[in-house]
Order: sequence, then structure tokens, then C-alpha cells
Amino acid sequence: MKDKDITKDFPVVCVGGSAGGLDSYIRLLRHLPSDMGVAIVIVNHLRSVATLLHEILPRCTEMPVELITERLVIRPNVVFIIPSQRDLHVRDGEFRLEPISKPRGWPDVITVFLKSLTRHWKGKLIAVIVSGYDGDGAAALCAIQEEGGITIAQKPETAQEPDMPKSAIASGCIDFVLSPEDIAKEITQIASMAS
Repeated sequence: MKDKDITKDFPVVCVGGSAGGLDSYIRLLRHLPSDMGVAIVIVNHLRSVATLLHEILPRCTEMPVELITERLVIRPNVVFIIPSQRDLHVRDGEFRLEPISKPRGWPDVITVFLKSLTRHWKGKLIAVIVSGYDGDGAAALCAIQEEGGITIAQKPETAQEPDMPKSAIASGCIDFVLSPEDIAKEITQIASMAS
């Protein structure tokens, strides 16, 4: 293990969403403490327009909210936002951006990022699937569990678009099905046990 990896062992929470996700992100972030010692990474589908989440979400949290740039270091107590039209990976404790590998059809950016985390992150992994169309993220949930991570789906009846949470639940690899507010409580509890 390299020295660089030793400090990269705090939990990473990937929150994957799409249509209706903004409501879920706001409800989640409003209930998360700002000093839990985890990095929050919001992986949201956007086809062609630039994301505005890094401008909207600071109103909902005391944590800094940053748009991810190439080789940005992953740090705890920060909310990171994926830029549009990019696949997101992790290498050596940094974010790496690549051109989106699936430019047509339903995106799979959540699945791509979760798979990268299972291969390249030493700390605890928490995968959260919230409101959205289709089933991005579901294909990586079993691998998250196999690495000892926790998987959470938004309770479908609390999601504006329940397709993504339902696909996650149908994977058979979901530990908890909760409202955004209860997801925040669960993350807080997991973070306190990981510290």
C-alpha cells in the first residue's frame, strides 16, 4: 500500500440520480451533518446541458459543493458534482474524467463510477440510488456489497420518478429502502461507525 492510499480511507457516498433527483438531493443534504468525515459524490444524468447543481445545492448544506474537475482530490466533508457528458472514475485518491462511454440511450455513468470505486477506493463505500428513469447503477450494486459496502435505494413512493430505485431494489443487492431523510440518518450512523 502506498503512503498516498493510507489517508484515502474515509467513506465515499455515491448518490446516483436522474429525473426528479434534485428533490432527493435537497432532502438528503438538508439532513446530513457537515462534519461526518465522508465525501458525497452526486452522479446525476445530464444529456446536453451543463449542470447547475453546484450552484443550487450550497443552499441546502453547510458542506462545500464543488463541480468535479480532472484530478481533483477527493476530500471528506465535501459534496462533489459530476459534470455533464463525462464518465467519472477514481485513481490514486483523485477524480478522473473521461468522455462519456455511452452517448446514446440511457446513460450508465452511475454504474461506471460505482465500478471504479470498487476497484480503486480503500475506504467504506455507500451507494445510494434515488429518483430517476431507467436503471443506471443497479448493475454495480452487488459488487459494492461484495466489497463490504452498503447499498441504499430511495423508497419508490418518495421518489418523483421511481424507475431507478425500483431497478436497484430488483437487483437483489439493496441493504436499505428509505426516504431521503432516513437515508441521511443511515449515512450518518454508518459514518460514525467508520470513524
